[in-house]
Amino acid sequence: MESIQTSLKKWMRENRSFQSFYDEMKQEVLRDPDIQEFLKKHPSLTNQDIEKQLMKLYEYHSQNKNCDNCPSNGCANNVLPWYKPRIEVEGKEIHLYYEKCKYKLQQEEQNKKANLIKSLYMPKDILQASLKNLDDADENRHQAIREVVTYVSKIGSGIPEKGLYFYGPFGVGKTYFLGAIANELADKNISSMLIYMPEFVREIKSSLKDDSLNEKVERFKKVPVLMIDDIGAESISAWFRDEILGSILQYRMMERLPVFFSSNYSLSQLEKHLATSTKGDIEELKAGRIIERIKQVSKEVSIFSENRREL
Repeated sequence: MESIQTSLKKWMRENRSFQSFYDEMKQEVLRDPDIQEFLKKHPSLTNQDIEKQLMKLYEYHSQNKNCDNCPSNGCANNVLPWYKPRIEVEGKEIHLYYEKCKYKLQQEEQNKKANLIKSLYMPKDILQASLKNLDDADENRHQAIREVVTYVSKIGSGIPEKGLYFYGPFGVGKTYFLGAIANELADKNISSMLIYMPEFVREIKSSLKDDSLNEKVERFKKVPVLMIDDIGAESISAWFRDEILGSILQYRMMERLPVFFSSNYSLSQLEKHLATSTKGDIEELKAGRIIERIKQVSKEVSIFSENRREL
């Protein structure tokens, strides 16, 4: 099928008479099964009406209307790319409208879902994680999977107050669990943010140079669901522990906003880790406050299974 402009250019190149070109175009339009079906449904349209509005019928005829070939750019070359034509009649007037094709709608839905998941240095495969792909063959993961399913099933008009604190050895899939939950939340139109703790620390440090610290901390405080991956992966300063992490957790605890975590440490182990600052100071009381806040915004869940990165 050629566009109107292409047909006119061909006619000009071949120097054919306008009447010959017009008659050929008309016959092509009237042979179109979609046009024939349209005219059959509207017998009130006379030959004069059709002649008068033939260009509208030709435009409808020349556009791709079949979504089956959209994956191969079927409607990318339409007058409005990724929009299909729809033809209607009001009285004697033929009207041509364009509406989004189903692949355009699917793409918009995917983009909307992707925009609901904010990420700070998280791998792409984690952002595409799915609850359906959680391997339940390993009995050591059953409890964690049950906790995830239970949490997701409780999401209705609101978000459950407590997230989950996944802990266990390296490579058991803790981060994948976070990604799968984030996608389930996105399906329910709930925004989340996944942050990788070591990069989170570096991001906060760099924000001191451009005065964006408060803005970033506010974002972490107020996002509907916050996910912190690999907490305890490195030593942090007392300032970061108390003024940044403590401030974020305190706000979310007060506002009853859930936080999800992954860590190689249990909460008791993490408490000991946080008690030692980068300067070597031991501050058990302040570390204990952080742990209490974590307990208020999440539920501890262990995952002890084989290292899946070695499979």
